[in-house]
Formats: sequence, C-alpha cells, structure tokens
Amino acid sequence: MFPYLNTLIFVPVVAAAVIALYPSDASKRLVRGSGRLVSVALLIISIVMATRFKSGVGGFQMVSTHSWIPTFGISWSLGIDGISLVLILLTTFLFVIAMFGATEKRDEKSYVAWMILLEAACIGSFLAIDLFGFFVLFELTLIPTYFLIGGWGYKDRGKAAIKFFVYTFLGSAFLLIGILALVFIHQAQTGVLTFELPKLVATAMSSATAKWLFLAFTAAFAVKAPIFPFHTWSPDAYGESPTGTVMILSGVMAKLGTYGIIRFDFQLFPQAAKALSPLLLTLAVIGIVYGAIVAAGEKDLKRLVAYSSLSHMGFIVLGLFALSTEGISGAVLQMVNHGLYTAAMFLLVGLVYERRNTTSTLELSGIQAKAPIFAGVFTVVVMASIGLPGLNGFVGEFLILLGTFATHRWWAVVATTGVILSAIYFLWAYQKVFHRKDESDTPFLDLRRKELAVMAPVLLLIVFIGIYPKPFLDRINPTVYSLMNQMSHTPSQTVVVGSSAPAAVTK
Repeated sequence: MFPYLNTLIFVPVVAAAVIALYPSDASKRLVRGSGRLVSVALLIISIVMATRFKSGVGGFQMVSTHSWIPTFGISWSLGIDGISLVLILLTTFLFVIAMFGATEKRDEKSYVAWMILLEAACIGSFLAIDLFGFFVLFELTLIPTYFLIGGWGYKDRGKAAIKFFVYTFLGSAFLLIGILALVFIHQAQTGVLTFELPKLVATAMSSATAKWLFLAFTAAFAVKAPIFPFHTWSPDAYGESPTGTVMILSGVMAKLGTYGIIRFDFQLFPQAAKALSPLLLTLAVIGIVYGAIVAAGEKDLKRLVAYSSLSHMGFIVLGLFALSTEGISGAVLQMVNHGLYTAAMFLLVGLVYERRNTTSTLELSGIQAKAPIFAGVFTVVVMASIGLPGLNGFVGEFLILLGTFATHRWWAVVATTGVILSAIYFLWAYQKVFHRKDESDTPFLDLRRKELAVMAPVLLLIVFIGIYPKPFLDRINPTVYSLMNQMSHTPSQTVVVGSSAPAAVTK
C-alpha cells in the first residue's frame, strides 16, 4: 500500500527545507508557485487517501509503525480513523486556500517555508498514535507559528507572538509531565517502556491519579483550542497575525486542542472524563456566553471574529463533554464547519484590510453598494457562522445541542443563548459595515476573479455540508460509536475495540 500517512508529513518537511534554501534573489513567482504546488499535492494525496479509507471501520487504518528510539520505547507510529481523516482533509484544504488567498510581499520565501512546515506539523499531530511523536509534532506547531506572527503580523505582532508562545509552551509542559507519568506508571505495571497509545490505554491507575493526569493533558489542549479561561492569548494572536496565518491558527490549530481531548483524554482516562465532565461543561458554556458578549462589544472586525471563534469552540467542547454519540459526532463535524467558515471570515476581513487599511467598524460603511459580490459572499459566511439552516454551521450545532439536551438538559438551554447572541452581534456588525451610508464615499474594490475563485470552493463546501453532511458523518460516526463503546465499559472491563481500548481505573 502507498505510504499515505508518512508522505503527508515528510513531503512538506522536505519541501519547506528546499524552499528555505532557494537563493535570496529567487523570484516571488517561483517561491509562491512552489508553496502552492506542495499544498495542492497534499490535498490531492489526502483526497485519494480518503477514497481508500473504509468508512464502516471504527479503529485505526493504514497504521504505520517503525522503531525510532527503542531504548526508550519510542516508535514512529501513525494511524488514521474517521475523526482524524476529516481533520486531515480540512487541514490540507485550508492550507490550499491560505496559500492562494493570502500572500506576503516581504520575504515571501521564508513565509512560504514556515507555512509548509506548519502544515507538516499539523498533519502529523492528527496522525500520530505514539504519545512521544504526538508531543514532538504538537510542539513543532509552535515554532513556525511564532515566526509567522512575529515576522509578518501587524503593529503589535511581537507582543502577540511572545504571548502565544509562552501560553502554549506552558500548557505543553503539563502535557509532557502527564505523558511521562503515564508511561512510567505503565512500565511499573508491565515492565514495558512504551509511548504507543494502543498499549497505554490498558494502564491501570487509581481514580485520583487518572483525574490528575486528565487535567494535565487537558491543560495543554485547553490552551491550544482555546477553552475559557485559557483563551487570553487568542484575541491578540488572531488580531495581529497575517491573514494566511490566522486562517490556519483558527481553522486548523484550534482543532488540535479538541482533537487531543478525543484522542487522548477520552481513550486514556474515560472514567476521569466522565467524573470531570461537569467542570468542562461549565467552562464550555461560560466560554460560549462570554465570547459572544465580548464579540458584541467589539469595534474591530478581526477581534470580533476572534471572540466569536472562542464562543463557537465552546460549542464544540460542550458537544464533546455531553458524552453522547450525537454530541461527539456533532462536535467533530462542527470542528470541520468552524474551520471552514472561520477561516473564510478571516480571509474576507483580511481583504477588507487590504482595501481600506482598517478593520474598525467605526471606519467602514456602505460596502454593499460598492461591492455587491463581496457583500454577498460575506453574507453567506456570516449566515453559516450563526447557524442558518441549509448551511454547514446549523448541522453541527443541532447535533451538539441534541446530544447535550439528552444528557445535560440545562447546559443545552443556557448554550442556546450563545446562538442568539451570535446572530445579534454578527448581523449588527454586518449592517454597520455593509449597509450604513458611507458619508465619505470612499471607493471599495469588489472581489477580483482570483479572489472569488479562492472563495468559491469554501462556499461550495459550506452549502454542501449544510445540505448533505452524510459523507462526513459516515466516516465520523463509526469511530465515535467505537469510542463510546470503550468509554461505556466498566473500569474492570478493558476491551479492545478497533485498535484501542479504555484505561482501566481501580478504586
């Protein structure tokens, strides 16, 4: 079988190194074309891989395991299931949109090289099933992101880059401590030193130990997502990042946090996840309402979308910790949906900045009359974000609320206020920017053909998933059913389902 998983990681790593070695006087056309070619190639490979994926199987497929550092029980282990598959497709798709939709005029060679390396790290994080490999790739995302924000961001980019790095690095320190503790507990029980997820899930531990390790893992994932109150780095990072970077930061990297909860928290510490679910549900609902309220008061479009993203990520966390099949399936689908419409929103806001050199709602008005196509595209993306039926945002939110209502009714009721507030602040901002009379009569260029061509695939997916989400759910659901089956077993019943099993917890 073709080595799809390794190819998706190592091709961009090599490509990034080659692009970085281009001579300093290399033409922008060559640099830009190389980056776009690599991103398109990775999208094609991921689509072909998806056609080879068996949609009815809940466990890992196409598993590739090679000894890496045998002295410490470390292997290079990759695998893909329905959840990681849809996130890989999202990743490769959004990188194509970012590479074509947003370019940088200054030192484009370095910018493209960092972006391609970031794509490799994101893809690897979604594929790794060895905890050491996951940690390395998860941490690797910090380096290119730091340089992308600090090197090509806006006025306060230095402060935003440092804040992003410090927060995420500290969160990852807890993850490393948790991983090492789990590995040594497993070694003490079995005499085997290993970082492989399928083996570590059978580690027995006390309820208290499981809870502490769950919290250590979740700290890192909560920062990355971000989850309230670990979100304070995100408004600055999102607001100061260049357009292409913020598209990936919000559309892909935020999903590494919620993916980590599913892949590691739920599989390694299922009983702790159940016991601590009220805490995470509370943080999710607070994040939904808080993000919406702050977004409603924002006067800057980019920061408004940043706080909106926090609110919508709260919905994803709500669905996960509802611990129901509908809730988790809806959360995974919403990870894809959120990635699409949030990245599209940041791209459109970036185009507004290019045209007017501002994203302040106080300085923008009358765009509808001057740029009707731009306004129409923006309308579709806004409607998807607020969950209009027929567009992708509705399907995920509906499943999340359905799954949450079945297990935690009142949390679902409170969370619906976030849906209402989302409609209010987005429509209010849209009305001011697009329909308010422009007293200055400043010109505003409508979408160019190239820009419309970049947006068209995103709009098609937004509509397609909204009308027909079945192809995605057919691949997500078997993995979710397998996961729920694992988590539903009593602690003493350590059963392998697919390729992984729940951790045994002893009282």
